[in-house]
Amino acid sequence: MLYTIIKALHIIFMVSYFAGVFYLVRIFVYYKDTDEFPEDKKKILREQYTFMARRLWNIITVPAGIIMAVCGLVMIFLNPGLMKMGWFHLKLTFLVGLAVYHYWCWKKVLHLKVLNGNTLRIANIKLRQANEIATFILFLVVFTVILKSMVIEYWWQLIAGFFVLVFLIMMTVKLVNKNKKNK
Repeated sequence: MLYTIIKALHIIFMVSYFAGVFYLVRIFVYYKDTDEFPEDKKKILREQYTFMARRLWNIITVPAGIIMAVCGLVMIFLNPGLMKMGWFHLKLTFLVGLAVYHYWCWKKVLHLKVLNGNTLRIANIKLRQANEIATFILFLVVFTVILKSMVIEYWWQLIAGFFVLVFLIMMTVKLVNKNKKNK
């Protein structure tokens, strides 16, 4: 019963963590979108976005990530057999990618603070594409956890499907960004 409760908490805080990361990078996009605004409007919005990013990071994203990780470690402690399963090693590999993405987000939050309202030096399209990285990691982790050993057995079909998904999402992002520029 304890394992199931910890697993439920792990899932709840995983959802909270990803919600925080999804919205955080969207805030970076909104900040970048102010480049063409009049100075007074730009200043007010950038201050607000910087404030929102820091609050989101410190109050939701990081605490949820810590609780998610602690619950994950407790589940490994309660079921050490997980460490002998290939699918679980794959999940841990994807979580290393998530840790790198988490670090990138943290550096951007710190960067917004020191920018003091100045321009963020990254292309808008790059931020919009970076916003999808967490989505890809979420897909990879969830499919791995749900399919377990079938992920290893049907790896090439899953990889092909994943690349199709990545392509479709990237094309959608480019299309939305193109339509935005045309307006």
